[in-house]
Amino acid sequence: MSLKTEVGKRLKESRKAVQLTQTQVAGLMNMRQQQYSRFETGRFELNYEQIIFLCRLFDISSDYLFGLAEI
Repeated sequence: MSLKTEVGKRLKESRKAVQLTQTQVAGLMNMRQQQYSRFETGRFELNYEQIIFLCRLFDISSDYLFGLAEI
């Protein structure tokens, strides 16, 4: 599994764990739902600011997001 795919899978799981929709997360990130969905499907890479924002929003570590640690 590629890193982008793994990150996307963990983003989706984390988003669902905090009971947010893609549309809600996208709104918080000032983007459209279609843009955010590209992160979860591994078609687009996150930048540093987005990584930090999502880790804080989902209360996860970047190590977890990148598959270096488990929750």
